[in-house]
Amino acid sequence: MVIKIEACNQNDLQMLQEISIETFMETFQEQNTPENMQAYLESAYTLDKLRKEITQENSFFFFIYYNNQLAGYMKVNTDDAQSEEMDADALEIERIYIRDGFQRKGLGKYLMNKAIEIAEDKKKQKVWLGVWEYNEQALAFYRKNGFVQTGSHSFFMGDDEQTDYIMTKTL
Repeated sequence: MVIKIEACNQNDLQMLQEISIETFMETFQEQNTPENMQAYLESAYTLDKLRKEITQENSFFFFIYYNNQLAGYMKVNTDDAQSEEMDADALEIERIYIRDGFQRKGLGKYLMNKAIEIAEDKKKQKVWLGVWEYNEQALAFYRKNGFVQTGSHSFFMGDDEQTDYIMTKTL
């Protein structure tokens, strides 16, 4: 088993778009209407939007490979790139998504550890993220890894307002 994490850049936009759509659909399509899924995907994962995100100074994307196969990706944000107002001592994990065929191989933990490593390198004191209140698998994973619920915020899936729990880990 060979696991490799690589930073993404603008040359990876097409691949980033494909894995973003695929993993988001795998994760959430059964709990949401096709119309709301389509509306979200068409706004969140356009090449233009991903290009803006990947060139944002304080946002960083990473692919994770399992035996040389693209298995998932992560996006982290610091400072003004965070999706919520947070202290300067925080790093946000905005996305960790693993393809269905690569679940339960510890890849999410590799990506989370990479985020913590980045936070420590940047002298951050905490790592935070938002998790849908009904994503029991993700909530269990983050709780097991030392994250606690510290708040919540709204997330819009098309016209459906949903609640994400804000989970924080102090370093």
